[in-house]
Amino acid sequence: MPWWSSQASRTSSTTSIRRRSGSRRASTRWTAIDRRTLLTGAGAALALGLAPRQAAALAASDLVFLAPCRNAAGSYAILVFTESGEPVREVALPSRGHDVVLDQAGRQAVAFARRPGTFAIGFDVAGARSPASFACPPDRHFYGHGAFAPDGRLLYSTESDYAHGARGVVGVYDCTDGFRRIGELDSHGIGPHELILMPDGRTLAIANGGIATHPATGREKLNLDTMRSSISFVDRLTGDLLARHETPAEFGRLSMRHMTVDGSEFVWFGGQWEGSPVDVPSVIGRASLDSAVELLPSGPELPLALEGYIGSMARSRDGSVIAASSPKGGRILLIDAATMKILSEERLFDGCGVTGIGNRAFLATSGAGTILPVASDTGPGRPATFPVAFDNHVKAV
Repeated sequence: MPWWSSQASRTSSTTSIRRRSGSRRASTRWTAIDRRTLLTGAGAALALGLAPRQAAALAASDLVFLAPCRNAAGSYAILVFTESGEPVREVALPSRGHDVVLDQAGRQAVAFARRPGTFAIGFDVAGARSPASFACPPDRHFYGHGAFAPDGRLLYSTESDYAHGARGVVGVYDCTDGFRRIGELDSHGIGPHELILMPDGRTLAIANGGIATHPATGREKLNLDTMRSSISFVDRLTGDLLARHETPAEFGRLSMRHMTVDGSEFVWFGGQWEGSPVDVPSVIGRASLDSAVELLPSGPELPLALEGYIGSMARSRDGSVIAASSPKGGRILLIDAATMKILSEERLFDGCGVTGIGNRAFLATSGAGTILPVASDTGPGRPATFPVAFDNHVKAV
């Protein structure tokens, strides 16, 4: 049995909101796939190609995880592993990756290059087909994140139109035609980082980090004096801007970057502070289609302990608990989504990747190769270590 089976805010300025009439509430189910599904159909191809030890570990696992990493040979890959700490296989990447996204059936995945990279790798989770590489257009670069449409036929990715003032765009790719790029949407901001599909299956929430970059200057931040971050809610079918919420004016250098959505459809974000360490505000908060940015209430000690940096956000399976990781601060925070109160805090050196694995339970990964189960009610589980350096994100399949 898996270990998890037991078991003063500020507001922001809000720009114009355009709403369609009619209900837009949850028409899409949050889904997950377990190893029993993985081992049927196309999943059998994966099992047949494994060494006996890996096949046995996969058969005994309730969940499988995907995470970008640098392996022991110094190459970059997506590591597929079980919750017991058993590696299953690797999907090679040409360079450093950032995030990997899954379709709602848990069968198709895409790994994105780290900003300002231009490659992406689409692959079948079960290993039944060879990976397919594709790239953004020559005048764009990826920000490392994306989201699938509910039926898995389209992929949306955050990109920069760096030839036109780092305008943020969302690339649209046809997953049924070799990930051919078929169009783009305006992200309504600069530096779109993570985007997520809301539970209605139609609205994209986009974290515009506000920071302009250019491939010619690598990861150099070009506009810190004028940056302004925002969360945009965009209709993925029409491109209409439904709402756009900016950070509080006094915190113009707070870049909202990573997101998840709770059970009440509040979008939670983790940011990074680009101002003076003395003035660091809360770097965790939430917003919704109808509600402005609200920062997590805390004293000055917490933002300083987090070193003004959140590397990843995740929700529990039921959406009642939010996890936020701070690799610089070496902490994983678990937060009650309803009350915005911190439930627990776990230490994990260089811990960044985090993903929900149950109600109130998560799995975290670190740059030192550690995987650590954490839960708000039972505390940390038994850690395991791989001979890899995990990158920023991890996903449960």
